[in-house]
Amino acid sequence: MDSTIPGTPQIDWGNVQLEVGQPSGKGSDFFQALEGAMDKVQEVQSGADQQVESLLQGNGQDLHSALMAVEKADLSFQLMMQVRNKIVQAYQTISQMQF
Repeated sequence: MDSTIPGTPQIDWGNVQLEVGQPSGKGSDFFQALEGAMDKVQEVQSGADQQVESLLQGNGQDLHSALMAVEKADLSFQLMMQVRNKIVQAYQTISQMQF
């Protein structure tokens, strides 16, 4: 009994190889964007840390701008965590698919 759909190409699954590591081609754009976003979150966090340190040392840093920087860093981190959660959820959904 043939379980293929008429008109669809045959795929030889024995020759399919999965690569783990840095992908090549168009998929790498996603990873580059994700790395860029994580780097930006790290920069925002570092900037907030510097402003709080400057405030604590009494170097003329005002409280308002330091609190704004900390809140911005917190929101950036929360957004990155939600993106991570969506990626994990998508991976789990795909891994549960039956072929």
